[in-house]
Amino acid sequence: MPDRRAANGGKPTLRDVAERAGVSSMTASRVLRGDPRTTSATRERVRAAADELGYMPNHLARSLRLGKGTGLVGLLVTNLANPFYSQLALGVDSQLAPHGLKTVIANTKQDLAGERDLVADLVARRVDGIVAVPASTDQRHLAAAAAGGVPVVLASRPPEGFEADCVLVDDFGGARRATQDLLAQGHRTIGFVGSPTTVYTGTQRLRGFTDALDAAGLPIDERYVRQGQKTTGEATVAARELLALPDPPTALFCSNNRNTIGAYHAIRAAGRSTALTGFDDFELADALGLPLTVVAYDTDQLGRQSAELLISRIRPADQPSSGEPRPPRTITVPTSLITYNPGGKQGI
Repeated sequence: MPDRRAANGGKPTLRDVAERAGVSSMTASRVLRGDPRTTSATRERVRAAADELGYMPNHLARSLRLGKGTGLVGLLVTNLANPFYSQLALGVDSQLAPHGLKTVIANTKQDLAGERDLVADLVARRVDGIVAVPASTDQRHLAAAAAGGVPVVLASRPPEGFEADCVLVDDFGGARRATQDLLAQGHRTIGFVGSPTTVYTGTQRLRGFTDALDAAGLPIDERYVRQGQKTTGEATVAARELLALPDPPTALFCSNNRNTIGAYHAIRAAGRSTALTGFDDFELADALGLPLTVVAYDTDQLGRQSAELLISRIRPADQPSSGEPRPPRTITVPTSLITYNPGGKQGI
C-alpha cells in the first residue's frame, strides 16, 4: 500500500481519518463538513480520529474545487506599531465575523514594493476581498486585483487611477478647525510636523493647516514646516529643530499620533510651554501632564464601514434589480476636537 502521508508531505489525509474511525471517506468528509446526516457516535469517532492524527482540512483546495471563496479577507495596513491600525482591524473584523469571514492582516511598512508583493500573495490565496490603507498614490496593483475580480475597498486614503469604494476621514476639515482653534488662542507662529508627502492624509491635513493660516491673513513660512516623519523618534528630531529656531513657534500642529508623541517628547525635553495639537486621538493622551488638543474620530467606525462596503461587494444582496453593480461609494467619517488638560477632558 502506498504511503499516503509521504505523498501528502507527511500530513494525515482524509482517508487516514476514515480508517482510524472505521468509516468510509465519504462519511468522514460529511462529519468534518458539519453535515448533520450522521449519528452522534459516528461524529464523535471521526472527530476524535482527526484530533489524534492532527488532521487539518484543506479549505483552499476545497474552495477551488467548488468554485467558492475561501472566507478570507485581506487587510493591508502601513504600520502595525501604530494603535490606529489595531482599532481599524477590530472594526473590520467585527463586521466580517458575523458573515463567516476571517481577517488576514498584512503589514506593508509603508513600502510600495512590499505592498505589491502582499497584494499578489493575497490574490494567489484566493481571498474574497481586500481592505487596504495604500502605501502611496501608485495603486496599479490594487487596480489589477479589482479588475481581476477581487473586491477592493480603501480605508483612510482614496483610490488613484481606478474606481473603488472608500472610507475617508475629514482630514482637511479637522486640520483646518484645529488650526483655527490655535489661532483663536492667540498663536501666530505655528509649526507643522507631518508625515511623508506621499501620504494622502498628511497632505490633506497640511492643506487644512495652511488654509486656516491663509484665511487669517498669515503667510505660510516654510521654516516652520517639517514633513517626512514616520516614527516618533523622527518626529522628536523635527520638533526639536523647530523649537531651536531663533523665533520658535508658540504652538505645534502634528499630522498624526506618532508625530504628536514625538513632538511631546521634544517639548518636555526643552522645558517649554509650547501648545500642542495633533490629529488622531491615542491612548494615555490624557496622562501626558500638559494641555493637548487632538482631532478625534471613530477609528472603529472607519473599519466597520470599510468592511460593510466590502461585504456588499462580496455578497451583493443590495444590488439593483437590473443586475448592474452599484457605482463606487465614498463615506467620510467626521472629526471633533478634544482638549486634554491635566485636570480633565473637554470636547470642543
